[in-house]
Amino acid sequence: MQESSEPGAADTALVDPERHVDGFRQAREARRSELVEDYVELIDDLIGDGGEARQVDIAARLGVAQPTVAKMLKRLCEDGLVQQRPYRGVFLTESGRRLAAQARERHRIVERFLCALGVSPETARRDAEGIEHHVSAETLEAFRAFAEGKADA
Repeated sequence: MQESSEPGAADTALVDPERHVDGFRQAREARRSELVEDYVELIDDLIGDGGEARQVDIAARLGVAQPTVAKMLKRLCEDGLVQQRPYRGVFLTESGRRLAAQARERHRIVERFLCALGVSPETARRDAEGIEHHVSAETLEAFRAFAEGKADA
């Protein structure tokens, strides 16, 4: 079956195996980094709001059990993104702060793009939470340019 470059043609044709693998690889990588980014962004928000992020607060905000948070915090410590201080909570390292800022910026771009399309602000905020992790740098740049063009119009 011949692959067409026309939009919508992919609905009936199989994608070339190499391109197929690349798409799945990108999706798997995004899923792996999604949780890490969500955690560091939330930790940064909690620190900004109250000076520290406690395990109990992280669990409550994410809607997960504290042992789940403890396991992820251990991973984040091993990755050099957070530091845990006994009786004080969780704090981001410089690497963690950079990652949180990058994730927040991607979220902002996707949210502005969705709003520029006419999506309500509340829905755009919720939807951006998942989309931000799965778009390529090229697509993110297109979202940014579109949203900025709409803002200028």
